[in-house]
Amino acid sequence: MQNVNEIEELIKIISKLPGLGPKSAKRIVLRLVSNKDELVKPLAKILAQVYKNVTRCLSCGSLKSRDSGCLNCENVKEKFNKICVVEDIADKWSIENSNIFKGYFHILGGTISSVGNKKEELLIDSLVERVRKEKINEVILATSATVEGQTTAYYIQDSLKGTNTKITVLAQGLPVGGEIENLDDGTLYSAFKFRSDLNFNSE
Repeated sequence: MQNVNEIEELIKIISKLPGLGPKSAKRIVLRLVSNKDELVKPLAKILAQVYKNVTRCLSCGSLKSRDSGCLNCENVKEKFNKICVVEDIADKWSIENSNIFKGYFHILGGTISSVGNKKEELLIDSLVERVRKEKINEVILATSATVEGQTTAYYIQDSLKGTNTKITVLAQGLPVGGEIENLDDGTLYSAFKFRSDLNFNSE
């Protein structure tokens, strides 16, 4: 393959995307450069807009545009008394697409033990604030069935002490090490339907 610096750099970047390796990245880049006007030009334009305008809401963790408020926080048409806490946006989208849960979402932005993540960087303090402000009756912890996910769930439970809010976790039918975004609708449905109170003593 003829080496072109711009092409090589593009392949390296695309191969970092989830589910893609060098071979898939090369096929994507080949399609892009073969259709520059149809694909590359509009892609470059929208990527520049995303880089400039799309940011993360510091209250709930959802993606929002700098030019407008957070649609998740400003949803005044429906008032819910439940918040589903997930690790990232992909988890939120998976649950939304399944139509299993009707309520607010709170996206942490990772887990406590994730590489590079610290407790302070996760939106746990803002979760506590939302629970108190919005009079939430139940917090559903939909973190993954990994050590990091469960550690984060326990830390959140401890942070919510004194709010008198019911805290539940998804049913233990979740596969060990399983991540929410990879679960099928049937598994998600069962996990939500048979969720249970979180019992954890920090003694």
